[in-house]
Amino acid sequence: MSTSYDARLTELKLVLPPAPKPVAKYKPVVQLGNALYVSGHGPLKEDKSLIVGKVGSDLSLEQGKQAARQVGLAILATLKDQLGTLDKIVRLVKTLGMVNSTADFKDHPQVINGFSELMAEVFGEEAGVGARSAVGMGSLPGDIAVEIECIFEVKV
Repeated sequence: MSTSYDARLTELKLVLPPAPKPVAKYKPVVQLGNALYVSGHGPLKEDKSLIVGKVGSDLSLEQGKQAARQVGLAILATLKDQLGTLDKIVRLVKTLGMVNSTADFKDHPQVINGFSELMAEVFGEEAGVGARSAVGMGSLPGDIAVEIECIFEVKV
């Protein structure tokens, strides 16, 4: 990718929410060598509210996918807050996407695509697509629709 990742945010007209603050006893990000472990994030919006509800009853698949995209924006906000710039990112390594869903919902991967597609838009197909798991949960903290944690490789 020829432009910087920070410039890419502007090109894509993406608006990041404020970097979320921990709601319990943990760090939003821990760096170990060139690995950046990002704690689970929820779908935090620009107005600091969260997208809540269960996919399959309260929310449609498309609304769940939008929630996962919003989680991605929150994670990008945390990365910028922690690193000062997204240009220190080398690549997305691993994603764990958790969907607050009904027991009979089966399209968890399509929901988490909202996050994965955003990462590919920002970081490109090579650096923005990593290994991934997408699973359903009976509930998530605060009834959030989606929670995602991930690992990035960074320049040291």
